[in-house]
Amino acid sequence: MITKNTQKTILVIEDEADILFSLKTYLESEGYQVVTAENGEGGINFLQKNPMPHLILLDMKMPVMNGWEFSEHYRKNFSQSLRAPVIVMTAAADAEARAREAQANGWLGKPFSLEEITAQLQKFLGTHPG
Repeated sequence: MITKNTQKTILVIEDEADILFSLKTYLESEGYQVVTAENGEGGINFLQKNPMPHLILLDMKMPVMNGWEFSEHYRKNFSQSLRAPVIVMTAAADAEARAREAQANGWLGKPFSLEEITAQLQKFLGTHPG
């Protein structure tokens, strides 16, 4: 039996509306609570006013505050013991290198499949969504 993950919150920071919509739709269909931000600044604003999510999916190239800037601010202003894992989403040729640069916990190379997202969720949340 597969249990839904209604107690798990995922913050998706992505400026491309199609990707943001698709991720939100998929994750919610799997039972996650999803909050979104269109850039790193929106993500930081959310984190300052709300409980820490269980996971952050972070695009790297965005206007206002990009993924590298978000990651630097996140590490400086939120205690390591309270921080959620960050998974970088990037179209760069070497997604793993971008994740290391941002000191992220994981990465998804764009375009990515639902199976790849599911694998990252299992790795960092220990869950088996839909």
